[in-house]
Amino acid sequence: TADIERGKTKVPGFVVAKLFEDHQINPSWLFESSDLMRLTTDKPSLVPKVITVNSEDKENVLLVEVKAAAGYPQHIMDRSWYERLPAFDLPLKEFRNATYRGFQVEGESMLPALNPGDWVLARAVDSFNALRNSKIYVVVLEDSVMVKKIELKPNSNKLSLVSLNPNYDSYEIHAFQIQELWEVSSKITFVIEQDQSLQLLT
Repeated sequence: TADIERGKTKVPGFVVAKLFEDHQINPSWLFESSDLMRLTTDKPSLVPKVITVNSEDKENVLLVEVKAAAGYPQHIMDRSWYERLPAFDLPLKEFRNATYRGFQVEGESMLPALNPGDWVLARAVDSFNALRNSKIYVVVLEDSVMVKKIELKPNSNKLSLVSLNPNYDSYEIHAFQIQELWEVSSKITFVIEQDQSLQLLT
């Protein structure tokens, strides 16, 4: 080992490869081109922890308003808590064959696309491989629920949570911090600009 450290003895490539394999070391991390140290598929499951169904055995769309969102991470495995949330189903083909949930938007970080008090309807994401760069997601962390645009970082187990409002900074999180992930597909808003409402009527 001392000769290797002094450069007198070289380690054969097959030995280096075996060490990488046994210890799951990312070669890019060793050469400082990635912050992902280990090559592992051990990422947290993003599958919704609880789903509810109606009397016809069809999945409900649960509505998580702002106050409920504050306690969502703490109750993420508590079926009885979910059963107290308002629920409905949408008989539209766009909402078939997937799990959807409604979340109310809080704050102004996603203006102009989303206003405070808007509702987003979001589809469950069950794998990190399904993440799409720059899409808007409801991100359930260990202590909060937020609506953000996600930007993936190559060769990293980190990702950026980005606000659309330039007055709010983006920040990085580790993948393991995410408990659930929901891709926003549509919204319900109560803010319609006057000129837009006129266009709808003409």
